This record gives sequence, structure tokens and C-alpha cells, in this order.
Amino acid sequence: MKTLIIAEAGVNHNGDLELAKQLIIAAKAAGADIVKFQTFKANKLVTKSADKAAYQKNTTDSNEGQYQMLQKLELSRADHEVLIDECRSQSIGFHSTAFDTDSFDMLVELGLNQVKIPSGELTNLPLIRHMTSLGMPVILSTGMANLGEIEAAIDVIEQAGTPRNRITVLHCTTEYPTPMADVNLRAMVGIKAALGVEVGYSDHTPGIEVPIAAVAMGATIIEKHFTLDRTLPGPDHQASLEPRELKAMVDAIRNIEVALGDGIKRPTTSELKNKPIARKSLVAIKAIRTGETFDTNNVGTKRPGTGISPMRWDEIMGRVASRDFSIDELIEL
Repeated sequence: MKTLIIAEAGVNHNGDLELAKQLIIAAKAAGADIVKFQTFKANKLVTKSADKAAYQKNTTDSNEGQYQMLQKLELSRADHEVLIDECRSQSIGFHSTAFDTDSFDMLVELGLNQVKIPSGELTNLPLIRHMTSLGMPVILSTGMANLGEIEAAIDVIEQAGTPRNRITVLHCTTEYPTPMADVNLRAMVGIKAALGVEVGYSDHTPGIEVPIAAVAMGATIIEKHFTLDRTLPGPDHQASLEPRELKAMVDAIRNIEVALGDGIKRPTTSELKNKPIARKSLVAIKAIRTGETFDTNNVGTKRPGTGISPMRWDEIMGRVASRDFSIDELIEL
């Protein structure tokens, strides 16, 4: 099964439409399936007195609040239209996360066909109900949540008209960057077992190894922040991959998909040629005369594996040699 890889541009465009277009080009070059942005109006998302997270204070102007920071990162309808056209021209999927009902409705008008509920909105019942009432597939991020909160959100989604089999839950840790000790990747498996949903992983760790491991553990969607340059100003750049790293992650995930195989243990075509080279046969470890009995003193196991298998050892021991065998000669009956 192919993993859906979402390159999360988020707000790493810094409010610059040309930078946003360059992010689309980079996501396509890296091999991602979708490039995703964030759609919001600051005045509908936060109060003017809302504080910034610690990581945001470290990466943005310390004299501005969250409202002022987000205002500079808004994308207009016209901006979205440009970015959708750019995605179409680059043959990569466009997506965006809406943080308010008006933003969501605009995205639907522009052709949105899948819902992404971000971690911060997991407990926003009216927004979840509004966004999932159309029955579109839902991706639900779960940073900061416990299992009960995830289950409550899924109940709202189902009651709004979207069945559970159209919901994919992304395990996530809302810290930028996420310490490895806080990843708890096994929770993704636990969510699937407990709630009966498809699962994926939204990653904020440094590097690429955790999302690769998530795919090996059953993630059907991987979401990862990326930027053109981690040194750019802005809240999310420092916790994002640069283009070459994003490509390395995509390439590794595609390799893991192939390597996972079908789960049936059998010799592969590529290794069959090595079977007679690596396995052993029963051989004479000293000269054996006709009529002598095969025993541990005159029979041993050596390569190649083109003769009698050592798994027949008990059957051969005690039998009588029908001819002479020289040392290192394969035993024959």
C-alpha cells in the first residue's frame, strides 16, 4: 500500500506568495503526494491578547503577540487560487488546513475534497461538526490529546455524517521540535487497535527516521513540515526539513513500502541463486569404502548445498555405503 506523503508547507511561506510557489516546486521535486498550507483569518483564530508558544517566541519577533504574528501569515482567496494553479501545473496535490468555518467554506468552493482537522481544533466541536458534515474523507491530528478526546472527536465526526471508515487519525506530538522521548510511536498502533480507524503520523521531530519507522509500523499517511531554509524567520522553519531532507525521507519511505512486501515468508527470486552456495550437504569427511556404515566419524556437513540436505542426517546415519567415496565427496545413496 502506498503511503500518502503530505509535505506540510504550513506558514513557511512567511506571507510571500512567491516563496509559497517555490515550496510547491520543492515538494514536487522531493516526490511528495500533496503540499499543504494553512488557511485562517487571525481575527477568527486568536484573541488579540493571546500569547505565543515558547517555540514561537524563540523564532519570531518577541515584541509581537500571536495575533500579530498570524496576521502576517494569512493567505487571501486570490493567493489560494494562485497556489492551486501552481500545484496543478506541477502535478502535485494541493491541500490546506482550515482553522475557522469561513476559511473551510472558501476551500470547499475552491475544490477541497478532503478535510484536515489540526491538533489544536480537536476539541472544537462546532468547527469539527461543520467541516465533517459534507462526508469528505477526514484526516484528524491528535497532538496534545488523550484517547478519550480522540474518541469524542470521532463521535462528533460520525454524527455529522462522515463514517469511521473515512477517518484517518494521525498520531502527533505538538512540540517543535519534538524530543524523541516524547514521540511514543506505539501510541499510533494503540489508536488503531482501540478505535478501529486507519492511522498515520504527523511528525515534528528533527530528521527523518521517525516517519520512516511509522510507515514500517502501519502508517498510511505521513505529514512532515518542510521549508526552503531553516534559517528563515518564522515560527515553524527551525523544526522543518529542508528540500534535500524531504526528498531523502520520501525516498526512504518508498523503499520501506517495497521492503514490507506481502508478509508471506518464501525464498525470493534474487536469493534463490545463492541457496546452493550458502547451504550445506552431507559429505565424506574421510575416505569411505563400499559397505562401510555412514556415521559421525566419516560423514559431515559442508558447502555446497547441491547434495543430500543435512536435515536428512538421522535417515542417513547407519546406512551402508553402496560405493566408495573420497574425502569431500557429496554423499549419494
